[in-house]
Amino acid sequence: MSNEMPSRQGRSLLIRGFEAPLEMLSACHGRIERQCATLRRLVPHLASHGADEDARAAAASIMRYFDNAAKHHHEDEEKDLFPALIESMAGSDPVCLREMTQGLAEEHRELEARWRHLRAKLEQIVAGSAVPLSSEDVQALVRLYERHMEREEQVLLPMAARLLSDDALERIGRSMRERRGIELPE
Repeated sequence: MSNEMPSRQGRSLLIRGFEAPLEMLSACHGRIERQCATLRRLVPHLASHGADEDARAAAASIMRYFDNAAKHHHEDEEKDLFPALIESMAGSDPVCLREMTQGLAEEHRELEARWRHLRAKLEQIVAGSAVPLSSEDVQALVRLYERHMEREEQVLLPMAARLLSDDALERIGRSMRERRGIELPE
């Protein structure tokens, strides 16, 4: 993985992707699953090989992803998607929706706390220390992400697709772009 800016064509694909913010959020779930799978594989790798070059590279990649993309994903939902959904229910009884979005936001806080705990270990691995990575800690984070993403895929995103107007989706996509510092080409 590279920290370089995407090419002009890559930026164009990203911009077009933000025109479909619900699909972007869903695609992010797939990337989270891949990072979680790498995290799971890192546990036995460290036990067998220590903090070798592969372990350090994997730890660095996982850290980059969760420090940036996963953080933005939570913000996309909490600052844009959840409020837009609640606003779309104006005049109805949004109690159920509020409870669901508050529950998902609370899960974000728990995911972030578990991530901070694991990140401290990964930081040591990146630095070359052969510290053990607790399988229980990794599994706890991964299982929570799996349950959380399943709930979003099965309930939240289909509901958003039904309830949100094209204008609301465009505002969400624009906000997602801005959060990542992606400007529209002139």
